[in-house]
Amino acid sequence: MTALPSRLVPPLLTDSPAEAAAVLRRGGLVAFPTETVYGLGALARDADAVARVFAAKGRPADNPLIVHVARVADVAGVALVTPLGAALLEAFAPGPLSVVLPGRGGLPDAVTAGLDTVAVRVPGHRPARALLEAAGAPVVAPSANRSGRPSPTTWRAVVDDLGGRVDAVLRGPLADVGLESTVVDATGEAPVVLRPGAVSFEALRERFPDTSLLAERGGAVRSPGLRHRHYAPRARVRLANVPPERGDAEAAWIGLAAPPPGYGLVEVCPDVETYARRLFDLFRRADAAGLASIDAERVPETGLGRALMDRLRRAAEG
Repeated sequence: MTALPSRLVPPLLTDSPAEAAAVLRRGGLVAFPTETVYGLGALARDADAVARVFAAKGRPADNPLIVHVARVADVAGVALVTPLGAALLEAFAPGPLSVVLPGRGGLPDAVTAGLDTVAVRVPGHRPARALLEAAGAPVVAPSANRSGRPSPTTWRAVVDDLGGRVDAVLRGPLADVGLESTVVDATGEAPVVLRPGAVSFEALRERFPDTSLLAERGGAVRSPGLRHRHYAPRARVRLANVPPERGDAEAAWIGLAAPPPGYGLVEVCPDVETYARRLFDLFRRADAAGLASIDAERVPETGLGRALMDRLRRAAEG
């Protein structure tokens, strides 16, 4: 694995996708906004740059990466597009859906973690697509955070987490979704949801009635983000069905309901979508405030709530 330099230089902060793409073409690492979370980008065919992604994040080598491309037509350049994959892309791309397909070859083994498949996504976010178009090549982009930490939903969170481990940061607003993409295995005859995300299980089932969940199917894990500890702040995450009777000055609260007075930090969200968008930022603010724990309200596991509860459970287990 490529070692990081002994002296870390602060990253270039830019609002220009073209300037950020020039850094990528030189073999650099660029954090950039997508509709889900901020990603840590490197040219997918540059083995040295990909190795730097793993080193910067402290990411385990058996955790594959998602390849991002500017257009649906570009997917065929890195993967063999199955009939099911083509149908999924037609239905949900560009957008927050990553499709696992048979690999075409030509990518460093680190990208696929030695698997014969590759996950590919076409972001719907305009700055992300502008960056990919300017780069003129596929880009790997796991979340731009240290491995195991909450994914960043703001460019400032990227700087706080990675600092000089990244060469440039393409600035943007708070991520629209706030949770990572849905990952779907499209190597068979019916979709299998490997990781829930913004494209809900219900939406997939509406278009593809035979869609199933990984937990229902079992088998080998082909998805990034499932093998290791993820999304956990330093504060202990406690799941709650309803707010407790008393607030805790050493804790934060996030949920749909208003908590009792006394919490050190409070985030009351009007709906599940806002809850998801603000979750990882709340985790980071609680850590910055030195709070010991975070009480997070459970939500029904339908629509985006399924992905939100997946992240909350992983954070609580962490």
